[in-house]
Amino acid sequence: MHFYYVYIMTNRSKTLYMGVSSKLEKRVFEHKNGLTGGFTSKYKVDRLVYFERFGNIRSAIAREKQIKGAQQAEKDGADRLHEPGVEGPERRLVRQTSVSAGREWK
Repeated sequence: MHFYYVYIMTNRSKTLYMGVSSKLEKRVFEHKNGLTGGFTSKYKVDRLVYFERFGNIRSAIAREKQIKGAQQAEKDGADRLHEPGVEGPERRLVRQTSVSAGREWK
């Protein structure tokens, strides 16, 4: 069976990068050694902090979009979400995502 991975990488400054790959080990190696060019080379994104495994590419891409959407929603509503006692769906998704590193999805 062929697997696809949604992964999140960071750097010393905690800049986040998210991607999808069918060869996670190879992709992480490329990021760590500056072989990818663009954003990840410019910001020296070289530390894998999270990944999820999927059985098909469509599910992996959908999950990447879901996480990116939650991340953007949190940025847009950061003041509201940081009020005591307020926990919207975006905050719950981000919390679940950070707790379940290495999770497998079908």
